[in-house]
Amino acid sequence: MRGQRSPGRAPADASAQERDAHERGVHERAAQERAGRERAAHERAAQERAAQERAGRERAAHERAAQERAAQEIAEVRRRERRRMVRKAAGLSPASSGPRRPSRWLEDIRPSTPSDLRLLLPACVAWATTAALLAAPPWLLAAVVATSAGGALLVARRRSARGAATVALCGVVVALTVGAVAGHRGLRGAGSLDELADQRAVGRLQAEVVSDPRTVGGGSERASKTMVRLRLTSLTARGATSQLSTPVLAFGDDRWKAVRWGQQVDVLGRLQPAQPGDDVTAIVQVRGPPRVTVEASAVVQGAERVRAGLRDAVAGVPEDAAGLVPGLVIGDTSLTPPDLVTAMTAVQMSHLSAVSGSNVSVVLAAFTGLCGVVGLPRRLRPVVALVGLAGFVVLARPEPSVVRAAAMGAVGVIGISANRHRAAFPALGAAIVVLLCYDPWLARSYGFALSTLATLGLLLFATPWGEAIGRFLPGPIRSWGPALAIPLAAQVMCGPVTILLQPSVSLVGVPANLAAAPFVGPTTVLGIATALVAVVSVPVAHLLAWPAALPAWLIARIARLAADVPHNAVPWPGGPPGAALLAAITLVAVVGGPRIAWWGRARPVLVVALVLLVVALTMPTTSATWPVAGWRAVVCDVGQGDAIVLRSGEGRAVVVDTGTPRSGIRDCLGRLGIRQIDALLLTHFHNDHSGGAEEVLDGWPVSTLLVTATRDPEAQARIVDRAAAAHHLTPVVVGAGDELRFGEVQATVLGPRRQIREGSVANNASVVLLADVAGTTLLLTGDIETEAAADVRTAWTQLARHPDLDVLKVAHHGSAKQDQRLLAELHAPLALISVGLDNDYGQPAPSALETLRRGGYQVARTDESGDLAVLGHGPTLRLARRGR
Repeated sequence: MRGQRSPGRAPADASAQERDAHERGVHERAAQERAGRERAAHERAAQERAAQERAGRERAAHERAAQERAAQEIAEVRRRERRRMVRKAAGLSPASSGPRRPSRWLEDIRPSTPSDLRLLLPACVAWATTAALLAAPPWLLAAVVATSAGGALLVARRRSARGAATVALCGVVVALTVGAVAGHRGLRGAGSLDELADQRAVGRLQAEVVSDPRTVGGGSERASKTMVRLRLTSLTARGATSQLSTPVLAFGDDRWKAVRWGQQVDVLGRLQPAQPGDDVTAIVQVRGPPRVTVEASAVVQGAERVRAGLRDAVAGVPEDAAGLVPGLVIGDTSLTPPDLVTAMTAVQMSHLSAVSGSNVSVVLAAFTGLCGVVGLPRRLRPVVALVGLAGFVVLARPEPSVVRAAAMGAVGVIGISANRHRAAFPALGAAIVVLLCYDPWLARSYGFALSTLATLGLLLFATPWGEAIGRFLPGPIRSWGPALAIPLAAQVMCGPVTILLQPSVSLVGVPANLAAAPFVGPTTVLGIATALVAVVSVPVAHLLAWPAALPAWLIARIARLAADVPHNAVPWPGGPPGAALLAAITLVAVVGGPRIAWWGRARPVLVVALVLLVVALTMPTTSATWPVAGWRAVVCDVGQGDAIVLRSGEGRAVVVDTGTPRSGIRDCLGRLGIRQIDALLLTHFHNDHSGGAEEVLDGWPVSTLLVTATRDPEAQARIVDRAAAAHHLTPVVVGAGDELRFGEVQATVLGPRRQIREGSVANNASVVLLADVAGTTLLLTGDIETEAAADVRTAWTQLARHPDLDVLKVAHHGSAKQDQRLLAELHAPLALISVGLDNDYGQPAPSALETLRRGGYQVARTDESGDLAVLGHGPTLRLARRGR
């Protein structure tokens, strides 16, 4: 029994096992729960770490993106700043939204509304039509008037058609201006004046002086004459008397310098016909002095007193200032030194010494400003300004050019006025129409064209360009921007027209005008004050003249410095093709300026290369390399005269003519390094060929002096004799058939063969030289006219051997008296003309230039290119230009 388990213990064991199992289950579940919690915690930790890593990566990426965006923004800001600076340097508005969007400044210069051009466009059409019909027969004028008026009426009825109003207005304006031509011509042709002028009748004239007398011509070949414009009121000729009101141009002797504007005179003179389309009906060659029958009115005498007082007041100030102050104030250039006139003309500043739109603008601005200072109501200021303008016109003489300047100056003031800018273009159109009706012959006037274009340039560009220039100026003078932009705008607009007058592009004209612009206003305003004070007291006015003289002297100094700049002008094709070429280049530069600036910034090396290429192709030989190696002959720039240097050896030369005294022959010989002159040949004794002989004889040892046989003019021949005797020289007379040899120069004298009494005796007595200079053949013709040229043609055909001519020195500075048969027979590839810039003789004549061009000559002129050097011969012939 002891070995048997007690039945009571089995359940207890089972219960213990169950508890143990339960406990184990509990422990296992607890362990599982702990493991689960631990796994969950581990997973959460891993997720948190992953989330942190992701957040870190995202933050890093965000930071990198932010840095990249910041870098891009900085780069964009820098690009915009560079773009703004480029546009600012180009003189344009700095605002632009992109490289392909039109510049805002182009929007600024457009008329504010399309209607702004409704009168300007018809005015331009009327201008062109009037210019074309000035010399048209009366029936054609009547037909144009009827057609224009009828067409305008028909178009006006179709108001719904687009542009009908503008077309109708064109018809009305054309009818008005062409009708004015017919009316003016009807008045001018009254009394058979045209017929009497064609017959060159002698008559007695009653006329009113309508311009100040001016000296023209003179010099070596003809006596100076006094030119004055008259309004003919009565003409008695061939037994009949006619009452007229027509302009004529009178030429008299020095006694006519005493006449004054507004006087009525009685004169005897021979009538001559004027050119068709001229603004005068006839030319009068006056016989004897003027006889004043009626003095000028009290108003005109008062104006003359003011003018005389101003001239007296500036006496004693520096010469340049004394000449410029009256010129800027009232257009009186009688005191201006001739060399200053030449300098200002060369750098396109001559408009400052004449009454122009800019002078009028300054006067109007001064009156308006004075009204503001004294507190005059704004509505009365235009009235005061117009009254002041009328007084200024009377003071400056109401000639057509002054009236034109007054009209254009008034338009210019309207244009730069902010609250009247929209009225500027209609005002310009109205001014054109009114002026053409007042004087239709303005349609063919270069002055009218230049004044109109300058005013248009002011309206288009003065404000935007003035603001651009002002941004470059210091704060106190920032408001000067528009004043500085005015001459720049005028030069840009007038450039193509100036090519028709002088085929060259000034490189210093714009800078010189910009530099002088700040001094024009003070000179004009102070000059007007001086003139008014001089009426009361000249000594007090003289004290006031000194402040006016200072800016005037600075203007003159700028002109002289600019004129002395080497190569200050680039030769340019002349005529309409040259004007069209410059107009196209100007248009591209103005419209495409910003794009060109951007392109240049992106490719600076290429831009520099292109600039250097253009300079090399267009600039003449510089003074640093002058004289060019291998030169055979040089035509010196001595103004209106001749001076030619033929190289006879190293440092030696034969000199043919010397120009006028102090005209540049010394400088030319000095630049060429001449030390010895083997022969000095004076082709004839006119001053423009022999006047510098004494300078040459004084400055260089001269071995031989050669002259023509005809001592005309005798006074100049005696001057040469005295100069030769002072240097122990005896003039040797040369004539046709003589052979000359001096070193490398071998020459045959082809003329004069005889003394010719027709034409100019002195000119036809010129020595004509066929020279061979080391193989280069030149024909030097002096001043021969057609009579002597026929003899030269005969001598040329009688030569035993006709040389291959390389160079022709065109006779008589390219005058119209050329022998066309001689020019056709010579066949020289190069024709050189020695002529003065803006001379009074109209040389070279257009007919002579046309004949030379038809003959295949390459023409070069000293007035355009300065000294001209000939090198080589035959196929190697070439020309070097020193430049002015």
